[in-house]
Amino acid sequence: MSALLPAELAWYVTGRFYEANDGTLADYGYFLHLPLPDARMFDGEPGETTAHFTFAAKPFKAQAAANGALSLSLDPVGEFSLYLQRKPAGTFGDPASFAEGECIATFRRTSLVVGATVSDTIGGATGALFGTNVFSARLIASTSFDFSGRRHDLAHHIGAGITQFGTSAATEIEPAPAGYKRVLPFTGSAIALGRAG
Repeated sequence: MSALLPAELAWYVTGRFYEANDGTLADYGYFLHLPLPDARMFDGEPGETTAHFTFAAKPFKAQAAANGALSLSLDPVGEFSLYLQRKPAGTFGDPASFAEGECIATFRRTSLVVGATVSDTIGGATGALFGTNVFSARLIASTSFDFSGRRHDLAHHIGAGITQFGTSAATEIEPAPAGYKRVLPFTGSAIALGRAG
């Protein structure tokens, strides 16, 4: 497969946002699709425990703002890495498990990320409905690797980086793992930025 064109689909992910007891945030999860020819995404039925390709973010602290029914999260520039798990070991009960295996790429968000959570009043009670965010991230490191009988390198396929569009559920997942006070599931799709320069 040749390199992706600018704005061509790069990946689909799903994961969870975790808020730790100290107030830091991070997201962890796995890939449903990557532009890697012939690469098996799962070792069995799709799910976090069978995913060969996972991601983990460096924890960060966010600021908040509000505008009516919108709750805004202002996330600083930060990094996340992609991992190849030849023997899948990811589980949402242990977020650090998504950072196991071989680090095959690292991305850095290019600017502040604004996430919006939409709320509504139903039956006299106000509750969150869903959340969205959009961010761009530049590829800052990539390592070639052999998998499924072929050699791969995200720097070749994706280019300079991605822009990702995400949607999160507003209903928290309980119970949260030890050390965390809030967990929200999300999904995201990303397009390629194209070649640098």
